[in-house]
Amino acid sequence: MALQKEFRVQGDFLYKNRSYLPLFFLSAGLSVFLYGKYFETVDSDTITSDFYLFVCLAISLLGLLIRIFTVGHTPKNTSGRNTSSGQIADELNTTGIYSTVRHPLYLGNFFMWLGVAMLTENMWFTIAFILLYWIYYERIMYAEENFLILKFSNTYLNWASRTPAFIPSLQNYESPKYSFSLKKVLKKEKNGLAAIFLIFWLFQWSENVVTQRKIFQLNLDFWFYAALVGSILYIILKILKKKKLLQTINR
Repeated sequence: MALQKEFRVQGDFLYKNRSYLPLFFLSAGLSVFLYGKYFETVDSDTITSDFYLFVCLAISLLGLLIRIFTVGHTPKNTSGRNTSSGQIADELNTTGIYSTVRHPLYLGNFFMWLGVAMLTENMWFTIAFILLYWIYYERIMYAEENFLILKFSNTYLNWASRTPAFIPSLQNYESPKYSFSLKKVLKKEKNGLAAIFLIFWLFQWSENVVTQRKIFQLNLDFWFYAALVGSILYIILKILKKKKLLQTINR
């Protein structure tokens, strides 16, 4: 099989199954983190540890904000979670954040998971994550761009020629074509905030289990309440979506 076709086939497969990558990554990261904590001989400085946690959180929230800004300015049937049905693009997004980078959602995903990778406190795992993310999403972006070239031909090629694939550039920034839709963000990105805080809490709870050998002990700290509030918010938004109270016309 020619390399070009092989990249497209691999990209299509990874695109349709990209929802499973976080589960593998989370399991591996948590294992590395707990392994380090179990064999750790020197107690970490509490202040430094707390500061580092909030740095990781800020990086993950930056990724979520990128996704929110992206999704909030897009029309219907673009930039969606089209995992089972394949790729969908009724029109080509070229304004707003799409005038600075071709794949803003994957950029957002990168920062969201980079924060989690850094939680492991393992430099080599973080470096491995960056390399694997590059290899994994390079193929997905290749397949996605192949789909868009076939559908939009020269319109896509002209936009792509002046817009970076992954590292943003403000040189050709254009204001978003569509106004910001809060309802669309709440409908599409409702699980992002809950997932971030649940994962951060999971790391802290797992550390207590390993270091203190207390499985059923819950520390009522910031991470517990943040995960609780995030989960409640997710449930509320899930109900609102089911009752179609988050519907927007053509968005």
